[in-house]
Formats: sequence, C-alpha cells, structure tokens
Amino acid sequence: MTIRYLKTLLTSAIVAILSVAVSLPAVAAAYKIDPAHSFIQFRTKHLGFSWLVGRFNRFEGTMNYDPSAGPEAQSISVTIDASSLDTNHAERDKHLRGEDFFNVKKHPIVRFVSTRYQGDKDGGTLTGDLTLLGVTKSISFEVRKIGEGDDPWGGYRAGFEGSYVLTRKDFGMGYNLGPTAEKVQLDLLIEAVRQ
Repeated sequence: MTIRYLKTLLTSAIVAILSVAVSLPAVAAAYKIDPAHSFIQFRTKHLGFSWLVGRFNRFEGTMNYDPSAGPEAQSISVTIDASSLDTNHAERDKHLRGEDFFNVKKHPIVRFVSTRYQGDKDGGTLTGDLTLLGVTKSISFEVRKIGEGDDPWGGYRAGFEGSYVLTRKDFGMGYNLGPTAEKVQLDLLIEAVRQ
C-alpha cells in the first residue's frame, strides 16, 4: 500500500466517523428526582373563601437535563402514588381517596411523561401526557430553573418549578364542590440528582 492510499483511507474513515457523530441525537445527562427535597402540591378554592391545600407524599421520577444538548434532549417522567395525598385532615383525605375523587383503589397512580420542551437553560414550556383516573391528556405549562450545581455530598443537582391548572371534570372527577373548586392548581418543585 502506498502512503497516498493510506492517507486517503484514513481521511475517509475520519469523515465517516464524524458523519455518524454529527447525525446522532444529543443525549442529556440522566437525573433522579430526590423526593426528600421535592414537592408536588395541589390547591383549590374552598367555597370561594380560602384555599384547600394538599400534597402527595410519595412519588418518584427521572429526567434528562443538559442545556448544552438542546431543548429536544430535555425530558422528565414522574409517577405519583395517589393514595399518598395529604391535606392534614384524615376524614377529608379518606373522602379524596375514594370514588368521588381520586378513586385510588382503581387508579393508584398519577403519571406525567413529557413529550416536548421548548425553551432554554433557564426555562420554557414543557408539554407532556398527564394520566389521572385512567384519562390521559396532553398538557403544557411553564417551567423555570431554580438553580443547579455541586451539593455538599459530592453530587450534582438541578432544581425546577412549574405550575399547571387543571379542570377536574376533564379527567372525570366531577364531584360537585361548587363553581370555585372546579379547577385545581398543581405546583411542582423538583430537585434531582445527576446519576
């Protein structure tokens, strides 16, 4: 083999490798949600006089996040144990877990899986499928990065917040609480650890 042939062969190999690398989609870093430092809360009006506030105590999830990878590489998946809802009132919680509301025996899981993110490293619009009471709907809401960086235990963390207002009847939760309680605001405060 001549040196010229080897150079041509080497150049062709490099071009082929670079072409494959460029065509591969960007992959963001994998994170696991830290449930001890994350909160999924909900609130709705009580008779138009005040707010009824609650939270879910048990949930888990993962996300892919790397602002340098572009918006198409960002994603999140969250699974909520519906029976873990907590409004700090045992009788009300029992009612909320029953057939009139979350019906946790039949639908124990609430799930959100993102399908698209449009924004930059500081925030944007997150779109995904929310499944509640066996009904799945595509929803979109604004999210904002709270911060990211090294933690004191040798890990790397990122935190985000977002809110979405849902109409209960859209998911088959039609129990009449009056017109002021037809909508529920969900607040997500998520902190995740890079794996």
